[in-house]
Amino acid sequence: MDYKVRKINDYYAKKAKKENYPARSVYKLEEVQARFRFLRRGDSVLDLGCFPGSWSLFASQEVGPKGVVVGIDLEQTDQEVRSGGAPIHWLCGDIRDPALVPLVRRIRPAFKVLISDLAPKTTGSRWADAQQSLALVRHTLALAGELLLERGHYLGKVFQGEDFPPLVEQLKERFSTVKVLKPKSSRVESREVFVLGMGFQRPGTEVVNEEENETGNILQA
Repeated sequence: MDYKVRKINDYYAKKAKKENYPARSVYKLEEVQARFRFLRRGDSVLDLGCFPGSWSLFASQEVGPKGVVVGIDLEQTDQEVRSGGAPIHWLCGDIRDPALVPLVRRIRPAFKVLISDLAPKTTGSRWADAQQSLALVRHTLALAGELLLERGHYLGKVFQGEDFPPLVEQLKERFSTVKVLKPKSSRVESREVFVLGMGFQRPGTEVVNEEENETGNILQA
């Protein structure tokens, strides 16, 4: 890792510590929010792969006390809600467990926004890691199909691979606007990108794409 990369990583790690967030990943979400404002006051948010809690905490502040956040992870998460933020319901479980959806619906029947920073355990094989990442993303999209409100929004992390373009096309079939993003706060050496889908429409409804997909480091422009 060169000096410039270390400096960028150290900057966001120190910033997270100073601002009392448990992980630097919060600034990826913050960058997307600053550009697209897809989290609004009063929104309901489902955060998949929430541990250690940074994304849920940030979402809580953005949607405010009239909103609600549900965070799910295999690891127990328990961060205190900040003043002025929405209540956060922390659930410990596997997003692939069929029993999860009824459990979530006891808290909220549907959500305006679904966010996911989920990533597989890396194996060292770029192909295998990309395939596992795509499998996770497709599962989060299946959950979006069950739990996302009409005209809702989706943000998910994915490792790029040969099957990435078909995934983008899949999103364009269900969302009126699709973006592929590489936030400045992502580690330079990482192959992760984020896909943002805005304006969810359920199967059976014709989707009118409002603009062409923007691919690349658009948040660095």
